[in-house]
Amino acid sequence: MITEENKLDNPVWNSLSESHQKFALNYNGTRFYNPDYCPFGGFVTLEDTLEATSVYASLCDNFFIVGEKPNLPDTLKIIKELVCLQMIIHEKVQLSFDNEIIKLTDEHKEELLDLVNLVQPGYFKSNTFLLGSYYGIFTNGKLVSIAGERMKMNNFTEVSAIITHPDHTGKGYAKQLTSHVVNNIFDEGKIPFLHVVESNLGAIKLYEKLGFITRRKMSFWNISKNL
Repeated sequence: MITEENKLDNPVWNSLSESHQKFALNYNGTRFYNPDYCPFGGFVTLEDTLEATSVYASLCDNFFIVGEKPNLPDTLKIIKELVCLQMIIHEKVQLSFDNEIIKLTDEHKEELLDLVNLVQPGYFKSNTFLLGSYYGIFTNGKLVSIAGERMKMNNFTEVSAIITHPDHTGKGYAKQLTSHVVNNIFDEGKIPFLHVVESNLGAIKLYEKLGFITRRKMSFWNISKNL
């Protein structure tokens, strides 16, 4: 039986079919985000991925297929399979906030991009921040911790870019920002979910404390040109 939550089994494809249609590049049913926003793709029919990945590779050298393993032409190769836990939460987080949380705007774009690529290079592109709302905590005028939204469907929004500068970890910033984003998503009538690498035990423990539960494993297939 297909339920609304089953759409999370193919999050990129369903996001680009629903709330994020305007960011979609559609190649015979395989759908990719415009690479300026997010280097992710998803598919329904495996046979379609052969040509689709080849075309998309002409736009960006390195990208991800999220979900099942795709068919690739000889010109492309899988660099690695990044196995993540897909986690979901069904209730607001009850948490008091000790730090001021600022909604980030276009003026914070470069600082946001620099912080993400310092900690998690490769995922955050020049226009990723336009996919949803992003929030930050500042110390002495410097952006030190962030969290925001990435993939969006009609009924689900992904919490993403939960990042703290290495010099400012252990202060509860990630907990506060994640809770803030989660509660805002609930206020919009949607259900929050996220992806976390299965080896990142510290982050998983934090999300579980906030109320997230693991729904399934999700593979991110990192693909590049076969030079």
